Amino acid sequence: MIELRDLSRVYHRGADEVRALDRLTLCIPAGCFVALMGPSGSGKSTLLNIVAGLDRPTEGTVRVSGQDLGRLGEGALAAFRARHIGFVFQFFNLLPVLSARENVELPLLLTRLTRAERRVRTATALGVVGLGARADHRPAELSGGEQQRVAIARAIVTDPALVIADEPTGDLDARNADGVLSLLRELRRGFDKTVLIVTHDARAERYVDETVRLDKGQLVVPSAAA
Repeated sequence: MIELRDLSRVYHRGADEVRALDRLTLCIPAGCFVALMGPSGSGKSTLLNIVAGLDRPTEGTVRVSGQDLGRLGEGALAAFRARHIGFVFQFFNLLPVLSARENVELPLLLTRLTRAERRVRTATALGVVGLGARADHRPAELSGGEQQRVAIARAIVTDPALVIADEPTGDLDARNADGVLSLLRELRRGFDKTVLIVTHDARAERYVDETVRLDKGQLVVPSAAA
């Protein structure tokens, strides 16, 4: 699903050069739930943005779902993201004036689906996250955990192969965080999604298939057991 080869991302701040990623190579098979972890400034969010097609590497290649993202222009890249990648954010990013149903339906407005088809897909996505009965509620009428579930429903409503989440439990209490992590795991198990999250939440390691640790833009290779 994700193949990164000799990936580097360099930023320039005045005369200084900052290597957010440094010749990183990583492969993530389809159908895996993977957590990117590491200290602040380790390159996690930069890596997530590159995989999501929101940023481009300075060097190296990025292949997602068989597509070399470096070969896509901005328009084609945007279309690829819309079709193949679902996004979940720490602070939900729901529109407060819209109901849960309307928030989930938003990505479908860019498709050629009819209104009836959009409603069916939206109802299905809300059902997957267990919020079918809350479809007409606005974000202010939902708990933090419910809002994040709506955000996950919005991420999967287009049926993407890859779900990317940036600190999805960062604004939740422990109970709701466990619920969201369990739901993301179920997306992998029950719906064959590849799920990639950036997190500082240690409890995520109980739910994921693999933890990838970064430090100073490089993979941290575990030491061999003594």
